[in-house]
Amino acid sequence: MARGKRQPETATIASVTHDGRGIADTSGKKVFVAGALGGEEVRFVRRKSRRNFDEAELLDVITASAERVEAKCAAFGRCGGCALQHVSIDQQRAIKFEALRDNLERIGQVEPRRWLEAVTGPAWNYRRRARLAVKDVSAKGRVLVGFRERHAPFITDMHRCEVLAHPVDGLIAPLSESIGRLSIRARIPQIEVAVADNATALVYRVLDPPSGADLDEFRRFGDEHDVRIYLQPGGLDSVSLLHPDSEQEPLYYTLHEFDVRIEFEPVDFVQVNDEINQAMVGRAIELLEPEQEHRVLDLYCGIGNFSLPLARRSGETLGVEGDAMLVRRAAANAAGNALPNATFRQADLAAIDGTEKWLQGPWDRLLLDPARSGAAEVVKHVGRMDPARVVYVSCHPGTLARDAGVLVNEGGYSLDAAGIIDMFPHTAHVESIAVFGK
Repeated sequence: MARGKRQPETATIASVTHDGRGIADTSGKKVFVAGALGGEEVRFVRRKSRRNFDEAELLDVITASAERVEAKCAAFGRCGGCALQHVSIDQQRAIKFEALRDNLERIGQVEPRRWLEAVTGPAWNYRRRARLAVKDVSAKGRVLVGFRERHAPFITDMHRCEVLAHPVDGLIAPLSESIGRLSIRARIPQIEVAVADNATALVYRVLDPPSGADLDEFRRFGDEHDVRIYLQPGGLDSVSLLHPDSEQEPLYYTLHEFDVRIEFEPVDFVQVNDEINQAMVGRAIELLEPEQEHRVLDLYCGIGNFSLPLARRSGETLGVEGDAMLVRRAAANAAGNALPNATFRQADLAAIDGTEKWLQGPWDRLLLDPARSGAAEVVKHVGRMDPARVVYVSCHPGTLARDAGVLVNEGGYSLDAAGIIDMFPHTAHVESIAVFGK
């Protein structure tokens, strides 16, 4: 679409998509208006043209929906980190539930025998893992730190973030000022954030070696805000602790119900919402119903988030993960928690063919926690594993629905229950859980 044609338009929003975008009642190509709610009259401008639809930026709400609430964050609407702050939290969860139900019915052609109560927790200051973009913007006279804009590849001009966990929610502006004092201010593209039970870690990606004065500034910031400072000059194996200088206790989080402490490195994957993760692990194990004589297989196990609690309740638990570094971390966590019945191995779960010795059954219970791409290869071979119950934790309702269709329509399982997990409030991200029985 030519720039000259991008003129403001007015329309009524006919309906809302599952990711919170309003569909404008206009003739011709569909127009998705981010931030608009059903029934509202709005003014918008088209920003991106796709083959079958246009994407638009909301300019004004002329007539508001009763479901609209005032966004807490000053950057909402510009920042691409959140999509649903303008919707009440109950309505957000209703939108996510409808997304899950629609995907199961439409893609998987399945319906659960019962719907689970949503797993819910705090709506603000929940995010303990994040990647903050950094850019020295001479036109603004400052370094921008934050998330990408919703309608452009630029970094949002923001000063705090209401979804980041304490103390990082209030560190956006101080980070901007601190990096602005560095000689390499233009050579830091991102900062990884990790908030553990015992410390907060910031990992600066540095493309050029810092000067002595730069190192002093990093240390000053760490002292002032009581955070650990790491530098990453290359790949993940180059991450090293700069401040404090002395050896520190590893970062960790605790799964209190199961008396499990899980140690991790600041760039490891951990679930972003601690309170929801506690409840999610408890719900998954409750649904899986492991017993002391059971053999349990945990696929996509990461650093042992489900495996170690499962080992507390079962006779034998095997965790399988594709990343060798995470496998080593999981094994160390098993040793640290005195769980010799939890073992781990590395395998590319997108490339299994069913002949793998570890895959052969019988396994009494199976837990799946794949990435957004789902568990397409794994569900083809569930028959060889022969578990009586399967619990599937999903971060994408479309791939869960696809895999549920295989388990139910081809694998001889029933979809006993399913429900949403509100892991990412104010975003369109839909986390869910499903349990299958023979």
